[in-house]
Amino acid sequence: MDLTRKQFDILVALSEAKKMRSQRELEKETGYSLGTVNKTIKELTENGLVADGSITSAGLTALEPYRAKRAIFIAAGFGSRLVPITFNTPKPLVRVHGVRIIDHLIDACLAAGINEIYIVRGYLAEQFDQLLYKYPMIRFLENPVYNEANNISSSLVARYMLSNAYVFEADLLLSNPKIIRKYHYTSDFLGIKKQRSDDWCFRVKDGIIVEQNVGGEGDDIWQMVGISYWNEADGHRLSADIPDVYQSPGGKERYWEQVPLRYRKEHYSVEICECTDEDIVEIDTFKELKAIDKTYDI
Repeated sequence: MDLTRKQFDILVALSEAKKMRSQRELEKETGYSLGTVNKTIKELTENGLVADGSITSAGLTALEPYRAKRAIFIAAGFGSRLVPITFNTPKPLVRVHGVRIIDHLIDACLAAGINEIYIVRGYLAEQFDQLLYKYPMIRFLENPVYNEANNISSSLVARYMLSNAYVFEADLLLSNPKIIRKYHYTSDFLGIKKQRSDDWCFRVKDGIIVEQNVGGEGDDIWQMVGISYWNEADGHRLSADIPDVYQSPGGKERYWEQVPLRYRKEHYSVEICECTDEDIVEIDTFKELKAIDKTYDI
């Protein structure tokens, strides 16, 4: 059955609970009023998705269409702003406090039950083979034009894997693995609420991304984080829209997320998914790397 947003949110809260949840606990966790929780629990109980305050096997089955099934890592680029480290090591494989940057992201996926993992590689591609010792489930996708096109070329390689899928920039340093979620009601993009940003950012209206720009200020500004989720329908749309934009004039110079957020935005309604500066950070420069990990400051 198709779930309403309220039904979905309460089922997800119950699926994550390690013990039976009271309605007051669900009120606190979901942000819905006690009356809304009570009404929704009644609906779910009548449909056999909840029994005695706990999710049933039928409830878990109802959540299955909303489950994240795969993860795509965009990892083909050179990482020029992190030289000299990236002369010999792809940026996702750079170690911070002894751990490769990409490991935190992969571990978070596995913790969320996402075991189908693809890495799109290009620059120093063979070095990614080292990941197989720890993560034998990884499959590699080769981007042969990484050095002559922007990251839209990596999404082109992965375009048939984008349904029910996370797409990651593979060079983000993750501190809070819980922001990688098992279930999603619809397609969404991670963002950090800001009053002002000089970075890539979104304008958001009623929870939906309506514009993507470099820099912005105001109450509707969210700084973009390079992690997104695409539901089944949007994944199928992307498989057609990505090559369409790629083959258009100037298409090879585009960033992949500009396909759904700018050039074919009429085909998509993408929610903002909130995270914080403490959850994740992009290390842009060698100076920033040295500030985070003093072993590089020599």
